[in-house]
Amino acid sequence: MSEYVVGIDMGSTSTKLLVATPEGRQVLVVSRRSPWTNLDHGRAEMTAAEAIAVVRDLAAEADARLDEGYRVVALGVSGMAEAGVLLDEQGSALAPIMAWFDPRGAAQIMSTPESFRAEFPGRTGLPVGPLASIAKLLHLREQGIPLAGTTFLNVPEFVVHALGGPRVAEYSLVSRTGLIDQDDSTPWQAALDVLGVDESILGTLVSAGEPVGTLTDPDMPAGFRGAALTVAGHDHLVSAVAVGATHTGQLYDSMGTAEALVRVLDDTLPFDARERLAHAGINCVRHVIPGKYVLLAGTKSGLLMRRVLQLLGITDTVGRTRIDDEAMALPVLGTVSDAGLAVSGARNDDGVLKIVAQSDGLSPADLFAASLRHGNDMLSELMAVMDREVAPPTSTVLTGGWSSMASVVRSRSALLPEVTVSTHDEGTAYGAALFAAFAARSAGATASGSFADVANTFLSSSLDPAEHRSAVLASLTPTPERS
Repeated sequence: MSEYVVGIDMGSTSTKLLVATPEGRQVLVVSRRSPWTNLDHGRAEMTAAEAIAVVRDLAAEADARLDEGYRVVALGVSGMAEAGVLLDEQGSALAPIMAWFDPRGAAQIMSTPESFRAEFPGRTGLPVGPLASIAKLLHLREQGIPLAGTTFLNVPEFVVHALGGPRVAEYSLVSRTGLIDQDDSTPWQAALDVLGVDESILGTLVSAGEPVGTLTDPDMPAGFRGAALTVAGHDHLVSAVAVGATHTGQLYDSMGTAEALVRVLDDTLPFDARERLAHAGINCVRHVIPGKYVLLAGTKSGLLMRRVLQLLGITDTVGRTRIDDEAMALPVLGTVSDAGLAVSGARNDDGVLKIVAQSDGLSPADLFAASLRHGNDMLSELMAVMDREVAPPTSTVLTGGWSSMASVVRSRSALLPEVTVSTHDEGTAYGAALFAAFAARSAGATASGSFADVANTFLSSSLDPAEHRSAVLASLTPTPERS
């Protein structure tokens, strides 16, 4: 009987399921577009039923392609933070899942007491705004949904719960709700009071990779049932672990719908430093690695770049390759200055594509180059703020879907130190499988081999950066997919 570990990435653009052997050899990856319904004014939502249905569909597809009689020993779920499901006591979802970039809740969070908003950045490590989950919860309450007696689960936590696990709150995900005091990683009473709830609004606090039950969902394939379950944590941090970017001095730049900069800290920063960073839009929150913290800075550069390509009628790989080649034929900053063509809107509290064109003869490549230039400007601002609080990084790992474009890599390499591009296409899903292997070992499942060994060693941070990266890369070589 073949044994596997499975990692799921509940991403903003697509949902992916990756199957690997206990030795860490990738067997197959299946993917579906995440089932958002796009609304006006930057809003997007999906139902809880749609979120779990896409996972079941992917599992069925993987089941059809795996060898007969296989067994999944553990399954880990990673994905987006700041988007989740509000469950009542019976387990019914009370509202759709609002996307992390959905602006709903902005007015409600700004209507909280001034003293609360003043303390919020330093206490939570987050800016005051609609991204933190507390804002969306305030919005739901204003829509007439009582919060007392409910539980809020981030999307990866909800998937684990729907598959058979309990209601849990993984540290890296719950750190981004606005409900956690970063001094001690416990629920912040002032935030609970603002919502009019108690600590039961959150699940039981757990670490990434901690086994949290067994997969019992009858709608999952038989080979999956009985697997140990774990919440792998926030997608950017999980993918950073997967490529070995887990030590101070390294910068991790994940370029998906959101572009995220990750810096690892050995401990949280003081209140006043968290406050300064949060006012600049930079989070100081928990890592998926036990006991570690991160600086996490984000922009919506990927979202804006996608919208630029859509405006240009580019929706496939052929079109992206063409515009990439055309952009590479331009100088790194393009041939048109911001005075002639400017793109804006990539700040994390924005996300609305704005184009100002004041020159004639502009080309699609000029527009894409302007979006790259704007992204670099946003990153430069964030890097300057972080460098005032911690030592500047000496190297960068660049990954994510946009990093496959040469023009994007060239643009970021002009700004960031010693850029290396990760060659693994599915870092988050692979990282989630890595955490699944760790959970299997912890739960006493039979998973063994180098993958579980690597998980056990570097999730406990016992490897130095060179050994860590070498161990991970040695396990990333895929095996041929089974028919």
